[in-house]
Amino acid sequence: MGLRRTRRHDARTGPAVELNGVRRVYGRGAAAVHALRGIDLTLPRGSFTAVMGPSGSGKSTFLQCAAGLDAPTEGSVRLGGTEIATMDENELTELRRSRLGFVFQAFNLLPSLTVEQNVMLPLSLGGGRQDRARAAELLARVGLDGKGRRRPAELSGGQQQRVAIARALVTRPDVVFADEPTGALDTTTAAEVLGLLRDAVDSLGATVVMVTHDPAAAAHADEVLFLADGLIADRVPRTTAAPF
Repeated sequence: MGLRRTRRHDARTGPAVELNGVRRVYGRGAAAVHALRGIDLTLPRGSFTAVMGPSGSGKSTFLQCAAGLDAPTEGSVRLGGTEIATMDENELTELRRSRLGFVFQAFNLLPSLTVEQNVMLPLSLGGGRQDRARAAELLARVGLDGKGRRRPAELSGGQQQRVAIARALVTRPDVVFADEPTGALDTTTAAEVLGLLRDAVDSLGATVVMVTHDPAAAAHADEVLFLADGLIADRVPRTTAAPF
């Protein structure tokens, strides 16, 4: 079954992310854990949103439900105009391959592939053509021009995360989800990687949703969401987010 979505034009002009009444409960009865208690949220296209909160606040569950990596117990999740909460696993796999990008703390590059092949991997998995020009364009944008033939082991941690960002952008996704993308990097390299995510929003029109524990990382976002006990406790725009 194909993806249930509105026309591409409508999806591209509507909100990037919409969550309505999203709840996630693990377990039952007295042992039930209410990870999300009713999230209502709309994020526009071309925005950079950071998600913060203490351990156990629901950050990871929020990202997993928003990205189709976990199914909400209740509620609606729409990405780029498509309802995903009721999709089966095959539909979700197709969606993640073709319309979402992911950047994790662990770079998750395949060591047997070249840098260029790693960047093009989502295209291969999605059945698309191997667009080497697109890969080269993105590698140049993230500062890795001329390194497409190298293996991940030949790159520094910061360079590997740059490859991961290029890979996340190669399909022109509706949303890029980043989970602690700078957690394994030093301060200087982290700032460079965050600058690349910021540039993807400002120059390429990408939409980024990033979970982080680092206020300095969150300061690169247009808005910071603070989660507490499975609820959105506060929303802070960029003009006031920097000092924390």
